[in-house]
Amino acid sequence: MHDWTERKLGDLVDIKHGFAFKSEFFREESPGDVLLTPGNFAIGGGFQDKKLKYYDGPVPGDFICLPGDLLVTMTDLSKAGDTLGYPAIVPDDGRRYLHNQRLGKILVRPRAPTTKKFLYWVLRTDDYRHEVLASCSGSTVKHTSPAKICAYRFRLPPVGEQSAIASVLGVLDDKIELNRWMSETLEAMARALFKDWFVDFGPVRAKAEGKQPPGLSPEIAALFPDALDDDDKPVGWGFATLAEVAALNPESWSKNTAPEGIEYVDLANTKWGVIKATQRYDWSKAPSRAKRILRVGDTIVGTVLPANGSYSFIGVDGLTGSTGFAVLRPKRPEHAEFVYLAATSPESIERLSHLADGTVYPAVRPDVVAATEVFLSDKGLISSFSKTVGPMMPQIEANKLQNQTLAQLRDLLLPKLMSGEIRLQEAEKAVEAVA
Repeated sequence: MHDWTERKLGDLVDIKHGFAFKSEFFREESPGDVLLTPGNFAIGGGFQDKKLKYYDGPVPGDFICLPGDLLVTMTDLSKAGDTLGYPAIVPDDGRRYLHNQRLGKILVRPRAPTTKKFLYWVLRTDDYRHEVLASCSGSTVKHTSPAKICAYRFRLPPVGEQSAIASVLGVLDDKIELNRWMSETLEAMARALFKDWFVDFGPVRAKAEGKQPPGLSPEIAALFPDALDDDDKPVGWGFATLAEVAALNPESWSKNTAPEGIEYVDLANTKWGVIKATQRYDWSKAPSRAKRILRVGDTIVGTVLPANGSYSFIGVDGLTGSTGFAVLRPKRPEHAEFVYLAATSPESIERLSHLADGTVYPAVRPDVVAATEVFLSDKGLISSFSKTVGPMMPQIEANKLQNQTLAQLRDLLLPKLMSGEIRLQEAEKAVEAVA
């Protein structure tokens, strides 16, 4: 500790603003370059591939990001400061990323006694976050500046110790990222199967051509008809709604039934199938919206700003959800996977977004979620579908739970390592026990 020195971030780095790329070249889908914006920064650090924008116009060479570049958000588009000042390291994943004007690139000065990997973790400490938020400007959209970020002061260990600290924390983040990737892959497989069976009618089309549906056992294939009707839907199938296979908001706490304490799930911490955090409250101090009782197998879908993707499958008991969720509980447990995938398909979320009313916080009623239309034949096909994708969901939920444990350990170790409160050997042993 005696060789740690207090430094100002501006003594070690410069921060370069990005380029104002012209919106006329923005694309929602394109093989072009990925335009990085604050919306692509995950809360807590790193990138997220949600609502990516692409760019196919001219690109100044100085604003092409290289793998390993360290970026920081200068503007927060969430209007709440959620990602203001957050860092991310540009990945080496084969895509070319562009440096947007709402981001800053951190350039370590020649011979500065530090590394980008260590500074990345400095920019993830609560102490840094508090200073950035305290000095930001803007009442509606929050902004910071290179000068304000560079004014941050912290204690800097020798370079060798910096590398060791970054390595210990990086092991946890790498494991979290691997689990996230595995879960997203499994869910993508389940969604692809749902789309093939119930949207594109792949097995029906195969049988109509006299072919055996690929990948299906004869018993499951027999559940599909072998022809499409004049409306291009499977013969004998009809429209139904999720209300026919799931109960809407089946349980809520009241003053008489409420427990002493609850584990609360809100919309802000529920994104694209993942509950990122919960809050523990005594019932007397819980938010007034903390009412929905959640059970394993439920699906929750945010009714406020539905385009934000505030939905998730419930994999553990003991949670209480906000009344901002529509809770769908399958009427038969074996239909849980079908209900989740139908309610949260891209088409369903887009539908809710179009139907949302309100200028500041567009929302839909819970019954609008339950009125989501699906194609159904008989319940046997839904049960067969759930049996097929069922093994994927426990693994996804196990990955989520492990990630919560890993993130808690990382967030516990980060300030202690940065202050020198804990020795590296102790931190390494803690990481080995869970990673």
